[in-house]
Amino acid sequence: REHRDVLMMCQTGKYKLSWRQEQQVTVLELLYAGEEFSMFILLPENTCDESTGLEQLESAVTYEKLAEWTDMKNLYPQKITVCLSRFKMEESCDLIPVLQALGTRNAFILEQADFSGLSREPGLFLSKAIHKSFVEVNEEGTEAAAATGITRIILCSCTSYVFRADHPFLYLIKHNPSNNILIFGQCCSP
Repeated sequence: REHRDVLMMCQTGKYKLSWRQEQQVTVLELLYAGEEFSMFILLPENTCDESTGLEQLESAVTYEKLAEWTDMKNLYPQKITVCLSRFKMEESCDLIPVLQALGTRNAFILEQADFSGLSREPGLFLSKAIHKSFVEVNEEGTEAAAATGITRIILCSCTSYVFRADHPFLYLIKHNPSNNILIFGQCCSP
């Protein structure tokens, strides 16, 4: 296991925190302004062997478990000092194979595409379908796609209960009204 020194950003405030003993994971909710979106940090326990605990957590993850772990309605905010490193994740994915596997084949073939319900222009077809995601956590807050958090994270000396994400973790961004997971990823090396 590689170790490196990383400057941590810390903020003390009221956050919801859940400990899932079965999976040995602590789940922290960071609300975005307006409370419509939340970022969740899923921090596995550090293990005594050479692993980080992330491998065991990833093997346990299912949609049902994520929904259960991120259901914070029965938890109340408590005073916690959250310590995270800055991180930035960008990903790009070609959606053509995915859309074709879902049955959308003709849209990518000039001679077979039918977009007459959308436009009167002939010859329309899809040449590319790309999904891009972006997440950045820094002193100004978190930014993901078009959603921006307004919580300011400042450097401080940690003095209350401490949630210290100083080893690899999973994160997700969820739309709270619909419970849809919009972004899901891992932070292994800040």
